[in-house]
Amino acid sequence: MSHQRFLVEFDRRAVGVAVRVPGGFMFFSSSDAFDALDGRLFRRARALERQLAKVAASRRSPPRHRLSPV
Repeated sequence: MSHQRFLVEFDRRAVGVAVRVPGGFMFFSSSDAFDALDGRLFRRARALERQLAKVAASRRSPPRHRLSPV
C-alpha cells in the first residue's frame, strides 16, 4: 500500500509531515514546538491545522500566574 505524505507548514516554516492512513492523517513532528502532536491521528487535515494553531497559541501566551511584590 502506498501512503501519501505531505509536508506540514505552520507560520511559514516546516513543522512536520502528515501521512494519509486509513481514518485520516498521522502527524510526525519535526519541530520541538509541536512534539505534543507527534504520532496523533487526525481525521481531517483541517483538524490538524486547528491543533497546530492551539499549540502555537499556548506557547505564545504569558504565564497565567504571576508573583506580585509583597
